[in-house]
Amino acid sequence: MKLRESNIQKLDRGVYDVLIIGGGINGAVAAAALSGKGARVALIDQRDFAGFTSQQSSNLAWGGIKYLESHDYALVRKLCLSRNHLIDSYPSRVREIRFLATIDKGFRWSPLFLWAGAWVYWLFGNGFTKIPRLLFKRAISREEPVINTQNAAGGFEYSDAYLHDNDSRFVFQFVRSAMDRGGIAANYVESLGARRDGDLWITQARDVIDGKTFEIRSKVLINATGPFVDEHNRRTGEQTEHRHLFSKGIHLIVPRITPNQRILAFFADDGRLFFVIPMGARTCIGTTDTRVESPFTEVTEEDRQFVLDNINKRLNLQRPLNRADIIAERCGVRPLVVKAKADGSVRDWMQLSRKHEIDVDRAKAHLSIFGGKLTDCVNVGNEVAGIVAELGIELPHRNYKWYGEPHPSVREEYVHQARLMNLDGYTSPESIETLTSRLWRRYDRQALELLADIREDPRQAEVLIKGTDYIRCEIRLAKHQEMIVKLEDFLRRRSKIALVVRREDIRNAEGLLEACEILFGDQAREKFDEYFREPSATRQASAREVESGQAVAGAA
Repeated sequence: MKLRESNIQKLDRGVYDVLIIGGGINGAVAAAALSGKGARVALIDQRDFAGFTSQQSSNLAWGGIKYLESHDYALVRKLCLSRNHLIDSYPSRVREIRFLATIDKGFRWSPLFLWAGAWVYWLFGNGFTKIPRLLFKRAISREEPVINTQNAAGGFEYSDAYLHDNDSRFVFQFVRSAMDRGGIAANYVESLGARRDGDLWITQARDVIDGKTFEIRSKVLINATGPFVDEHNRRTGEQTEHRHLFSKGIHLIVPRITPNQRILAFFADDGRLFFVIPMGARTCIGTTDTRVESPFTEVTEEDRQFVLDNINKRLNLQRPLNRADIIAERCGVRPLVVKAKADGSVRDWMQLSRKHEIDVDRAKAHLSIFGGKLTDCVNVGNEVAGIVAELGIELPHRNYKWYGEPHPSVREEYVHQARLMNLDGYTSPESIETLTSRLWRRYDRQALELLADIREDPRQAEVLIKGTDYIRCEIRLAKHQEMIVKLEDFLRRRSKIALVVRREDIRNAEGLLEACEILFGDQAREKFDEYFREPSATRQASAREVESGQAVAGAA
């Protein structure tokens, strides 16, 4: 935690060009873009980075094929190009993947018509991906025997992209990039509200861990609090053109359904796209789309049954999936940005897109970021940087490319060193990916530091937490450079252990307590017990936090 403590001490020193409140995807890319271009930037979040909405996605970077139906052609075009750019910029983290969509008899559109739409989608993306295919019922059964084609009219296959790792890890890499370029970031620091004083914003902040309060001064204030944007604007007296509606979506993680590395797509009983997404040795299934009034949501028994019923209906499984097969659950809200009409109504909310909007109060130098999704994140970062420059903040390196993996020569050197030391010889037999590939994907240039650790002490290449593929030197790196405050930060967000291993198996995993000792020192047992408290107790604590008004600002 020394990095966090050091950064918190710097937050009330001097004046920042920009303070960003909220460390989800929007806040993270804004921080990375502005820091890379030379601004003096601070970033805070009252939870962990990507600790709310940004950790609950489908892990997809897609062009929004469903928005063709609502005629949002400009948005589809923009998202397709953004997807292509992510694949180009992050070749080890964002990869093309095929979607096989099966269409039931009697569906509102025929497979032939939808296949034609997939060609339009492909053209909107400049033909960047593999071409679409029309599939008849027999071909679907041959290629994916797990699909129940009894009621199928046919199907089609097209391409989009997915995050090889989890979404919250992807977000954190932008936070890390901002810090590498001089940005000051701290998790578990909440905004209590801000006021404009002359040419500066004075933000009252509180360290959630020890309760200490302090002030942060900045020339520009960016509200990137995700679903809490409206609430934080009320605290600062900001009036905006847009606001949020919330749609709850859930995913269930179950044992691997198919060995094929493709996403199976169906239209669920409510007409919404429904996915079966590969996740290594697991499969992620969902999602739901339920309008809710609050960003605080949980998976209900009705949600679980909806997902299980839809998946069992559409797959040929040796036995139907049931609640006992659920390894983990994801539940979050989609913040959908709207303009209210004169009567306060909006168009059909199920047709609303995840496009982003940035409202700017130029007189007060205040930005509010609404909506958004992972696919469009680079555009958000660039747009924010452009607005900040217009507000008079000097960006000495305005043309600097702030995103993307390191130059290919860096990876070539890393791979060469890995071969010389036979790094893949240390790969765990249970792992589905070589150590060379995984360390680069997760750490890029920092992977060279891990190689040095292993050369110095080969024990650092040993898997520390049994049942996972995380090795000792990764835990050490997380301690010093990834701002781990709670065990959940590591298990759920810096890694995806909590998404692919049952909670009880994690508790009993050999080496977990030793990992806690590396991460937390003398507090290891306390942090271990904190994570494994009864869920009901955790929910009650969260409820008290909401009631006290402390859980509404600075989260994304």
